[in-house]
Amino acid sequence: MNAKCNDKYSQEPLKKNIFKKLLKRSPGLLIVVLIIAGQTISKNIFANTVKAQQLNPLTKKSFVSTAVGRSGTAVVTLETQRRVFSRQNSALPPGLLLDPYLERLFGLQGTNVPRTRIERGQGSGVIFSSDGLVLTNAHVIEKSDRLMIGMSDGRRVPGRVLGLDSLTDLAVIQLEGLGPWPTAPLGDSDKLVVGDWAIAVGNPYGLENTVTLGIISNLNRNVAQLGISGKRLNLIQTDAAINPGNSGGPLLNAEGEVIGINTLVRSGPGAGLGFAIPINLARQIAQQIIENGSASHPMIGVSLSAVPMGQTTKDTNKVGALIRYIIPGAPAAIGGLRIGDIIIAVGKIKIKEPKDVIHQINKNGSDKALNITIKRGEKVKILSITPIEMNALKNL
Repeated sequence: MNAKCNDKYSQEPLKKNIFKKLLKRSPGLLIVVLIIAGQTISKNIFANTVKAQQLNPLTKKSFVSTAVGRSGTAVVTLETQRRVFSRQNSALPPGLLLDPYLERLFGLQGTNVPRTRIERGQGSGVIFSSDGLVLTNAHVIEKSDRLMIGMSDGRRVPGRVLGLDSLTDLAVIQLEGLGPWPTAPLGDSDKLVVGDWAIAVGNPYGLENTVTLGIISNLNRNVAQLGISGKRLNLIQTDAAINPGNSGGPLLNAEGEVIGINTLVRSGPGAGLGFAIPINLARQIAQQIIENGSASHPMIGVSLSAVPMGQTTKDTNKVGALIRYIIPGAPAAIGGLRIGDIIIAVGKIKIKEPKDVIHQINKNGSDKALNITIKRGEKVKILSITPIEMNALKNL
């Protein structure tokens, strides 16, 4: 044992002697040996560095860039133009100047001639079909006379509006040109949970391909809570920055799938909150527009809310939708529903919350009778209600 240990340590001076002899006899050979050894050491250092980079997550591509890389090429810029008419002011009463005969009589030709100006706007959209179909907001392209689409590859092609739905603020545009068109995959907004990543992509203030990151702050945010009337929307709330020009662009999840269409941003107190239309609703409305040129909105004429604590049914802790208000003369009133009734089933589907009622009525459509099961006090009743289109409801 001692002999082996001593032999081990005695090798050091031997190595030094070998290098001294090589240096004296063949200095060139020693240099070659040192170069080869240096190359070997460098290769090992490089290999270890690459391995360390692979193991270090900070050197990987961001999940945001990966997600945007999957859908970003399908985000487009919408450039709109519309002609706005106005009349020149004059000191004479407006009623007189509206009559061209009086204008000529008093030599006032041209003092009240309608003037026109071109009003330009910009928004975003996303191509969701290889046929060149674009989803965007209705308010982005509403009343536009000319529509040009800016592609991510620099192309500019004209677009034709297939239809729009002001009630859900959605529109579908057909690209007029030769493809192929990049498309963005559509996700499932029903699977979202608060805290999920949210990536907004669009062209705010004309700055193309702008990406902002945030989270899903809340779900099913009714537009009525934002002081907006005349819309039928439950929105996704996010803290990802959505600015003017982002409207109509996609809200992506961490996988790069479209989960919403950006539509609103809150300004003033509470600024920094953005809102998007769930993609499942957008997909449904888009399909109706493509097939029929318009969207259907069956309604029974009720206002619903979640069931307060203490009024739930016995078989589950949370079930049903409470009727808060009924429009006089609407199908709900005609069919016998009352304020305070709790809707626990529509058809054969149990109701957990108000949005389930709307979903089932939409699925049923207009002018088709629908069995609605309610809980009134301690009694359970089944009533037959026939939904009608919202436009017909407005005329009541």
